[in-house]
Amino acid sequence: MKFTLSVAMNPLDQFTELARTAEECGFSSIALPDSLFYSEHVSAEYPYTPDGSRFWTADTPWADPLVAVATMAAVTGRIEFYTSVLKLGSRNPVLLARQVGSVAVLSGNRFGLGLGVGWSPEEFEWCGAPYAKRGKRVDEAIEVLRLILDGGMVEYHGEFFDFDKLQMSPAPSEHVPFYIGGHTEVALKRAARVGDGWSSAMMKFDDLRSTISRLAELRAEYGRADVPFEIQAVCIDRFGLDGYREQAEIGVTDIVTQPWVFDGIGFGDPVGPKKDAIRKFADEVISRF
Repeated sequence: MKFTLSVAMNPLDQFTELARTAEECGFSSIALPDSLFYSEHVSAEYPYTPDGSRFWTADTPWADPLVAVATMAAVTGRIEFYTSVLKLGSRNPVLLARQVGSVAVLSGNRFGLGLGVGWSPEEFEWCGAPYAKRGKRVDEAIEVLRLILDGGMVEYHGEFFDFDKLQMSPAPSEHVPFYIGGHTEVALKRAARVGDGWSSAMMKFDDLRSTISRLAELRAEYGRADVPFEIQAVCIDRFGLDGYREQAEIGVTDIVTQPWVFDGIGFGDPVGPKKDAIRKFADEVISRF
C-alpha cells in the first residue's frame, strides 16, 4: 500500500514544507489538484458532490499543478508527485507535452500525470477549446501526449489534432504514467484501455469496491489484466488502520489523504499543526501498515 498526501486547497506557501515533511515520514507521493479559475456562474453541475455544488470558493487557493510539482521537487529527493487530476479537455496536448516532459526530467522521473476530461463548459470555452465532443478530443489528446513523451521524431494526424514530424528533447528517460480519473463508464473504459492506473474523486467504500471490480472486468476485456495498474482512492467512510486494510483488500493500492483533517485542522490553518498531523499519521498508520 502506498500513501499519498493531498495538498489541495492549502496555502501555496505551505507546499514545500508539507512536501518535505511527507517525504521524511514515508509518504510515497504528493497529489495536486487542478482548477484553472472560478467562474461566478457555471452552466453544469459539479459531478462529485450530492447536490452538484462546488465545495470551494472564489478565494480558495490553487496553483498550476505542474509549477507546484517543480517547486516541491526542487526541495525533495525521493517523494513522487502526480496530478489528481489535471483537466485535459481545456488544454492543448502539444503544449502540455512540453510542460510534462520538462517536469518529468527536472524532477528525476518523479512525476505521474493524472488526467480527466473536465466538467465545466466555461473552462473549455474560455480557454479556446470546444466543449462538444470533449471525450473524443481527450482520447486523441492522450494519444498525442504519449506519442511525444515517448521521444523521437513523431507525427499525428487526427480529427482534432494534426501535426507533421516534430521532436521534443530531452524526452523523459522513463515512462511517465498516466492515471485516468472519472467515475462514468466512459472514464472507466478509458482508464482500463490506456491508463497506468485510475484515480478516484471522493467515494464511499461500497461504490469504490464496485468500481474497482468493474475496472478489473474492463481491463480483462482489453487484454490488460496482467499489466501493472494503480488504484488511487479517496474513500470517505473508511479510515484508520483497519479502514485502510479494508481498502487494500478490495484492491486499493494508493490511499490519498490529508491527515490534519482528522485533528480538526482547517485548510487555512498554519503549517506547523499540519506537519504534526503528518508525523502522527506516519506513526499510527504508515509505520504499522
